[in-house]
Amino acid sequence: MIVVTTADWNADHGVLHTFEREHGHWQMVKSATPVTIGKNGAGWGLGLHAPQSNGPVKREGDNRSPAGVFRIGEAFGYAAHADTAMPYRALSASDWCVDVSTSPQYNRIVDAKVVGTAAVKGASEPMRRDLHFDGDQRYRQGFVIEHNPDAKPQAGSCIFAHLWKSPTAATAGCTAMTPAVMQSLLAWLKPQDHPVFVLLPQAEYQRLRSSWQLPALAAGEAR
Repeated sequence: MIVVTTADWNADHGVLHTFEREHGHWQMVKSATPVTIGKNGAGWGLGLHAPQSNGPVKREGDNRSPAGVFRIGEAFGYAAHADTAMPYRALSASDWCVDVSTSPQYNRIVDAKVVGTAAVKGASEPMRRDLHFDGDQRYRQGFVIEHNPDAKPQAGSCIFAHLWKSPTAATAGCTAMTPAVMQSLLAWLKPQDHPVFVLLPQAEYQRLRSSWQLPALAAGEAR
């Protein structure tokens, strides 16, 4: 489990912890690593738990990162191969994540050469950002956070963990971090462990920790 907590709904940064389940208890692997999230903070997303209503709700284009618990999908990057056991997608110049809510390919990474250019018309998420945006390295390494897996229109799309531009550069709704942290996560994640990604404001994390069976964050505690 990867856990990101933020100070409140509108914070654009937070801290990342990682945990492994051992003998029925959560054991911390990595603690208090800084990350950035959406420019406007977080909002309830569509993940593994029933939608919540006591806070903002994630919408397409709102610059909020989805809050909740989500499966971790495929890893991706600019290189042909990566040091990870997760399914890996080597990105090409024709790969896009479709953020057009009316498209049949909404919230999917697709190859325009396969699905046709009409299928990605209007999309604003080329995956090879280095080729489309003057060498941008943010998607050089990353993985999919499976928010809105059923592609509900206008509920938000193309949510990833990826490299940050700087420690103060917030995102459009993703979670961003240093290359070293990303590399360690990719090397650690294993599909057979069914990894999940959690993002919550601190107050919501404490409110839901017991019912959602989340780890205790205090040093030395385990659950």
